[in-house]
Amino acid sequence: MAKKKFVIGCFDNEDVLFPAVKKVRTAGYKIQDVYTPFPVHGLDHALGMRETSLHTAGFIYGVTGTTTAISCISWIFTKDWPLNIGGKPHFALPAWIPIMFELTVLFAAVGMVLTFCYLCQLAPGVKKHHFHARSTDDTFVMVIECTEKTNTDDLQAFLSNAGALETNIQVAEEGWWLGRYDKDEMPFESTQIVAA
Repeated sequence: MAKKKFVIGCFDNEDVLFPAVKKVRTAGYKIQDVYTPFPVHGLDHALGMRETSLHTAGFIYGVTGTTTAISCISWIFTKDWPLNIGGKPHFALPAWIPIMFELTVLFAAVGMVLTFCYLCQLAPGVKKHHFHARSTDDTFVMVIECTEKTNTDDLQAFLSNAGALETNIQVAEEGWWLGRYDKDEMPFESTQIVAA
């Protein structure tokens, strides 16, 4: 597993976090992610993240559902098992609209959920490193990826000056692994915890 070094900065307020994100990006550091206890409006734009393509994927899944419904129903009622129902034509498109709608919604919903889980690496047994225990409670955690040229002491001092209440250095697996938190040894080490 590929481990990387990260510098972590913890903030207690989103009003302090936003200017800190801008300062860190302006200084040329690479912010891997910011973990927040609740959704913060505008943080994705401040981090320079592009807009998600999930809605495009949902449209493609919906079109696939509609196409599947029309193809299956028309094949069944016109080729495989044509029935004379009150003299109606075999290709009775208006009668199929409810089924087409339901398959469109089903394909779009299931496809978007599976795509979201894949992109966020969410699945039973999949674990990711938690950079701070309170990131789901009341702490905003900024994770900065270090390179060979990064001076971690200067970066920690920079974060403290930007308003971080706590900084530390962690060596962690950047991706995900399979296992359980209570049974498996987590592939990371924490070092140098410095309170501002």
